[in-house]
Amino acid sequence: MNARSAINRRRRMHLMAFTESFDAKVMCRFLNRLVGHFDRKVHLIIDRRSAHRSKTVQAWPADHEDQIKLRFLPSYSPELNPDKLVNADLKHSLPEQHRVRDQARLAVETRRFFGRRQRQPHIVRGHFGGPHVRYALDENPISF
Repeated sequence: MNARSAINRRRRMHLMAFTESFDAKVMCRFLNRLVGHFDRKVHLIIDRRSAHRSKTVQAWPADHEDQIKLRFLPSYSPELNPDKLVNADLKHSLPEQHRVRDQARLAVETRRFFGRRQRQPHIVRGHFGGPHVRYALDENPISF
């Protein structure tokens, strides 16, 4: 089970859960879904994972310049990525006493977690509380 998520300045979480491996094709599908949620240009801050740097993903925003701008974090800087805090929150929130034993149950629990977080902006806001990730709330995001 894999998931991609994005958090906007209003602390609303956008997500996509999927079972296949994360690659450029899945990233482009996520980007397409993400820009569909907004009526203005999206500035997406992402790390330098190989799927993010692929030619396919680099070409996608070029064809959608009026909808999205990708901004890359510096190499080896997970502390600057609020999405890493979401992943840690997910892993911490999975049932402790009843470990998930199969992929179907993991998918259910992951979707349940994200659905709950989408209705809890006060918790999502906490992902921006650290000094390293506050830059993401700026009106004009820093260019790395």
